[in-house]
Amino acid sequence: MKYIITTLGCKVNQYETQAIETILNSDGHFPAGENEKADCVIVNTCAVTAESGRKSRQAIRKLSSEYPDAVIAVGGCYSQLSPEDVKDFGAKVVFGSNDRKAFVKAIERAVESGENCVSVDDPFKRKTLESLPSGAVSGRTRAMLKIQDGCVNFCSYCIIPYTRGRILSLPVERAVLEAKELAEKGYREIVLTGIEIASYGLDLKDRISLKDIVYAVSEAVPDVRIRLGSIEPTAITEDFCRTLSKCINLCPHFHLSLQSGCDRTLEAMKRKYTTREFAETVKRLRHYFPGCALTADLITGFPGETEEDHRTTLEFIKSIGFSAMHVFPYSRRPGTPADKMPDQISQKVKNRRAKEAAEVAGQMQMGFIEEHVGKEFEVLFENEEESAWQGHSADYILCKMKGKELHGRLIKVRAIKADKKCLLCEEVR
Repeated sequence: MKYIITTLGCKVNQYETQAIETILNSDGHFPAGENEKADCVIVNTCAVTAESGRKSRQAIRKLSSEYPDAVIAVGGCYSQLSPEDVKDFGAKVVFGSNDRKAFVKAIERAVESGENCVSVDDPFKRKTLESLPSGAVSGRTRAMLKIQDGCVNFCSYCIIPYTRGRILSLPVERAVLEAKELAEKGYREIVLTGIEIASYGLDLKDRISLKDIVYAVSEAVPDVRIRLGSIEPTAITEDFCRTLSKCINLCPHFHLSLQSGCDRTLEAMKRKYTTREFAETVKRLRHYFPGCALTADLITGFPGETEEDHRTTLEFIKSIGFSAMHVFPYSRRPGTPADKMPDQISQKVKNRRAKEAAEVAGQMQMGFIEEHVGKEFEVLFENEEESAWQGHSADYILCKMKGKELHGRLIKVRAIKADKKCLLCEEVR
């Protein structure tokens, strides 16, 4: 069977797509080449915002039109929420956000015998974390290791708790075993990811928490860089920092879920911290990890956000000095409390505020990058583009360097110039 697979959404979705591909390949199937007929088209969907849902629907329709003879198979968060809608778009196999092995088997049956299948469970009844193969299908550079699924924060703008269900955690011993296997395969960096990794361990015994699994994985594979996925600031305690500062292979890069720099807006979002507490978290990280990169997500134009609130947010992010930010205009998501809130902001205003925040973020990013010019550090090179190899530093700056085959190599470089949000480097010999 020849397949095509496309992914929308977060790093967890990317990890799960890689797992689906690994299962397909182990069953003797192959990705379709360019202009080659595909027996199956797989769409791994996202539903975090209304825009994500629209893009998921658009992808399903587009691929159904381009491959009319192929079996259309859809999984992920959007199909978890709206399986019947997905079926109406022409999907022959519809699964949700769980059981990828059964998803692949259903795809095989649909291709072989034309058997349709719609199988979407209740995410709140899941009791164990799904076991999936870690790593990447192509290359041996960076691998994602999913250590957690589910979220019970119920932020007012977010639908994800309803698509992913309760907190489920990967036992530490399994994480250590998978990390060692990835190291043996030649991966040089492992990203510990999940839907809400700050909640890791809430379903496990013995008071296991995020710091424990990070420390155990770091100790198990000392020659592999360990990077953390997005973290809720509430997880960054003194104990967390003190413990992980001992991990010499932990990347000094922390992506924090900020969302707003205004306390009034944070309260409306049902976030569990204030700007003062967030600033204390940042102070803590910079004390234990001097010079670390701090990145964050930011939503602009949340219902009820005034111009004063927006300006407060801009001043707050300037005071923190992030190394990079992901800025999004608020997108209404039916089924969430925020969708029914009064004082919805026009798209024009949301976009303008996002642009203003992105400009501030861009200035901070360039300042952080320029601080590295003349410094020496290691870069993990990942791919070649426009006759230059590119990869990332431990603090997640995009770096470029000319050279021969550098794929998967961790090389000590010197930054010689900052250019368009990246660093141009030369090898230190």
